[in-house]
Amino acid sequence: MLLKQGAEAKIYKSEYLGCPCIVKERFVKKYRHPELDSHLTKERIKAECRAIVRCKAAGIRTPTLYGVDLAKRCIYMEYIENAKTLKECISNAVNNTEHADGNKDFIGPILERIGVFIGRMHSSNIIHGDLTTSNILLVGDLRSEDLQIIFIDFGLSSADESAEDKGVDLYVLERAIISAHTLKENVFNVILKAYAKEYKKGSSEVLRKLDEVRSRGRKRLMVG
Repeated sequence: MLLKQGAEAKIYKSEYLGCPCIVKERFVKKYRHPELDSHLTKERIKAECRAIVRCKAAGIRTPTLYGVDLAKRCIYMEYIENAKTLKECISNAVNNTEHADGNKDFIGPILERIGVFIGRMHSSNIIHGDLTTSNILLVGDLRSEDLQIIFIDFGLSSADESAEDKGVDLYVLERAIISAHTLKENVFNVILKAYAKEYKKGSSEVLRKLDEVRSRGRKRLMVG
């Protein structure tokens, strides 16, 4: 069953050895030379799988990998039952409070834990590449410490020490939270404080790069 289609792949719900699973199929880019397209697709699939495995090793919850079929351009992975996206969580928090500031008390602990996990990710030199509120899943009671936070969709991921790329990761998430959910910018500081605490050695340089990326973003908005 087709769940959704993005710019790079189709996502299906299926079964793998009797277990519900997600099948991510990267489709052919007909504008590219077939051999080049095949090579790039295989490298992208390998990079995505490596990022998922490395996150697991760092203590970051991701879907379990079941299998890979390079010939069919498919990744088979765990289907996360009863999950909500961070996007849904924040939207519900905003809609259920009289003032946008009020949701900080509700989602603050969730954002703090997310900051810790991103700090672990970046300290392991894993760049997510599409760190949006739709690519962070929540499973369980939102007010419980047992809440599972799961990062998904590593299709644009890479292994890189670049403080610039890590800053862009944070910037993408910041814009997703602020722009899509009418939250004030200081709410994102909850994530940044937890991030810096977890990623002690490299966070200062990353946060400096984040400020540079923000500045470039504001200039683009002014110019149009």
